[in-house]
Amino acid sequence: MTSRRELANAIRALSMDAVQKANSGHPGAPMGMADIAEVLWNDHLRHNPSNPKWSDRDRFVLSNGHGSMLIYSLLHLSGYDLPMSELATFRQLHSKCAGHPEYGYAPGVETTTGPLGQGIANGVGFAMAEKLLADQFNRPGHKIVDHHTYVFMGDGCLMEGISHEACSLAGTWGLGNLIAFWDDNGISIDGHIEGWYTDDTAKRFEAYGWHVQSVDGHNPEEINKAIATAKAVTDMPSLICCKTTIGFGSPNKAGTHECHGAALGEAEVNLTKAALGWDHGPFEIPADVYAGWDAKAKGAKAEEAWDAKFSAYAAEYPELAEEFKRRMAGELPANWKTATDALIAETNAKAENLASRQSSQKVIGGLAPTLPEFLGGSADLTGSNLTSCSSFKHVSGKEPGNYISYGVREFGMYTIMNGMALHGGLLPYGGTFHMFSDYAKSALRMSALMKIRTIAVLTHDSIGQGEDGPTHQPIENTSAMRYIPNMDVWRPADTTETAVSWVMAVERMTGPTSLVLSRQGLPFIARTDDQIAAIRKGAYVISEAAGKAQVILIATGSEVDLAIKSQAALAEKGIQARVVSMPSTNVFDRQDQAYKDSILTPGVKRVAIEAGITDFWRKYVGLDGAVVGIDTFGESAPGGVLMKHFGFTVENVVKNVEAVL
Repeated sequence: MTSRRELANAIRALSMDAVQKANSGHPGAPMGMADIAEVLWNDHLRHNPSNPKWSDRDRFVLSNGHGSMLIYSLLHLSGYDLPMSELATFRQLHSKCAGHPEYGYAPGVETTTGPLGQGIANGVGFAMAEKLLADQFNRPGHKIVDHHTYVFMGDGCLMEGISHEACSLAGTWGLGNLIAFWDDNGISIDGHIEGWYTDDTAKRFEAYGWHVQSVDGHNPEEINKAIATAKAVTDMPSLICCKTTIGFGSPNKAGTHECHGAALGEAEVNLTKAALGWDHGPFEIPADVYAGWDAKAKGAKAEEAWDAKFSAYAAEYPELAEEFKRRMAGELPANWKTATDALIAETNAKAENLASRQSSQKVIGGLAPTLPEFLGGSADLTGSNLTSCSSFKHVSGKEPGNYISYGVREFGMYTIMNGMALHGGLLPYGGTFHMFSDYAKSALRMSALMKIRTIAVLTHDSIGQGEDGPTHQPIENTSAMRYIPNMDVWRPADTTETAVSWVMAVERMTGPTSLVLSRQGLPFIARTDDQIAAIRKGAYVISEAAGKAQVILIATGSEVDLAIKSQAALAEKGIQARVVSMPSTNVFDRQDQAYKDSILTPGVKRVAIEAGITDFWRKYVGLDGAVVGIDTFGESAPGGVLMKHFGFTVENVVKNVEAVL
């Protein structure tokens, strides 16, 4: 029978070989964590390599994603559709084995990791999603949602502040289904960490409310016992501190930063294989080692057992079973279009003058009965973001619900939401002040990179925020969000545009959406049915010129009303202007050229109006157009006073139009 050490050495060999061939990568962490991985994957992890999307599988997250050859080796060896040819093209163009694990490339990779700390925060999201779904779907005698989330993480993950935000919440929520392994090897890129990381990590996590154990990370018996103990603790998350040697087995580089982020070198690879007793060539795995790793039969049996449980559940609770399948498939409810068409029509008919954050709250309340997968939240700003509604049950400590107060943890909130979205079965959205999207930018970028559906509710959108001053006035943030590839940003002008924005965000299955909303009230703008339908295209003519347009005014959010008032003032001067509302530049840019030309007629001069930085709008107005915007930080004063002070007036718009013409 193949020994545990030999099975673990297969990981070490593949990791050395792939990094050496690419002459790029991080062999040290996979070599150091190989023994932990072998025990976890062979004795505890419930998964089916033949069906990586089985809904009740355990989730595995490699938070220290630079050690990516660890997960690629595990997936290959245990039987996933990741052939050796992919491992041999590690870090090369179009290889499924990218430099860091990327969701959607190699089967079995649950989330994209690399920015340190976000993997463990995703893991908290996975575990919280499991807990919330178990509460919603499990019934006495029927536990159809019952799995663990396992996370590997390194010193770098723990040094990043995001680990504090997420792990403290995991303790508060009592996530007994979350088990994390700390690779305590004492090394980071700069060398031995005692000069910059001397935290008592065990006490830190005990203070969060975690169950903590310490083991020799190269002793399979200790590791196995610790995992079994952690699984038995059901009312708190577990941390297993694993003392390891980075680059385990390397005669000259083990225990040093030299094996952290660089190939060992052919000579050292050969010496290491000899020291490990691994007498096989590059990318060569003997049959008995493959047999010791193969998880396909065990995985199929585990899924078959769950299928039987689900069949019994479906027989007793057929409606719940169908709802579970719909939600895990990410499908919209059957009545979605009917319900949302009615909601938009009702919103438009009411013709209310509201801040778009208030409009958003009304839409949330209208969507909630149709979307049981809705999971709302805010980073300690519920009363300002207006992200909750009366039908929501608030999560309180270890009590589940469908609305979360994340506390002052913007980055943590959006990273946890990413994990929830990846888990499936939930549609998470979270609110904060738009200014603090800066704190969360990396998490928002990751949701866009992974093409997953999350919704950011970003209120207090610009200088209209008013008296709080420039620290809370995000004049650059809206454009910054628009520049994130695959992020849809909506800045609606009134209640109707807000309703359509929300519907579009929910319907979008291939990426995240940011809703940029006002603090101040916005006047309702009457529209035709065709105009309401055209909102979905990101931009449309909201007020046509009386004659042939000499200039096109492009505006978003609170500035659309200003553009319409400016249109009237220009008409008095004999200047015909078309007003275009462009709530989503990203969506508009995806339209065909014929539609774009019908809105922004080629050859007609343009002036853009937005209470934000001006450079972004040059792609629409050109060098011969103008932008009424703000390129300085704001001031502390009432919002209306600031709008006038910074030139968001009819007079200034008219002046800019005249200058352009």
